[in-house]
Parts: sequence; C-alpha cells; structure tokens
Amino acid sequence: MNHPLLQHTFDQADQQIGAMEIALASAQDTPLAETVEQATRIVRQLITAYIADVGEASQPADDADLLECLRVLVKGDPSWNTIRDNCRELVYYHNCLQMDRADALPAHPQKMTVRTLRHLFLFMKSRCMRESRLEMS
Repeated sequence: MNHPLLQHTFDQADQQIGAMEIALASAQDTPLAETVEQATRIVRQLITAYIADVGEASQPADDADLLECLRVLVKGDPSWNTIRDNCRELVYYHNCLQMDRADALPAHPQKMTVRTLRHLFLFMKSRCMRESRLEMS
C-alpha cells in the first residue's frame, strides 16, 4: 500500500479541520463565509486526491466547483452519491451567503459547517481505509 499523495492530503485535511474545531470551541470569531469557503476547499481537495489516486477518471477542471468535482467522482463510482447531500449542504450555505440570505441558514451555521466537514472527512477516510488506500490510524 503506497498512496503518499492521498495520505498527505488526508493528513493535511485532518490538521486543518482540527484547527477549525479548536477555533470553534474557543469561540474565535471566524467569519462564516471564510469557514464555508475553507470547508468546501478541503472537501474538494479530498475528492480530487481520491480521483487521482484511483486513476480511472479524469480530474475535474481546476475551476470546478464542489458539485462538479462530486459528479466526476460519482461518474466513476455511483456509490459515492452517499455524500451528495452533505456536499450540497456546504454549497447551500455558500449560496445563502452570496445572496445575502444568512437568515435562511440553520441555527449555528459555523458549527454545522465544521461538523459536516468532519463527517465528510471521516466517511471518505474510512472508505479509503477499507479500500487499503490509507493506513488504519
């Protein structure tokens, strides 16, 4: 089992998510838009790293949004549709903020963003571990 780029991507994501969780727990005032943007970027990186590791599908365009990246992933393996709603939740938060509709967000949107991100990370990591792409940790 030798998947150094995938391992590195997941290790970095775990550290970044951990830092977001610490900031959230210590009540640091990070703007919601920044939190949503970072969460979306991390999930996009995990998806593209997985696609590259599998090597069967072409990579999404560099400017592809999260849902476009997910479509490439799902096209290669429809079972990945499992995470579609979580990815769509992040996109929904982004769209609400873009349209100046923070009132349409759920209660505690920063917590929800970070929890959704952690959930996506753990789901993807456990799947990679089952596929022997990542080491058990």
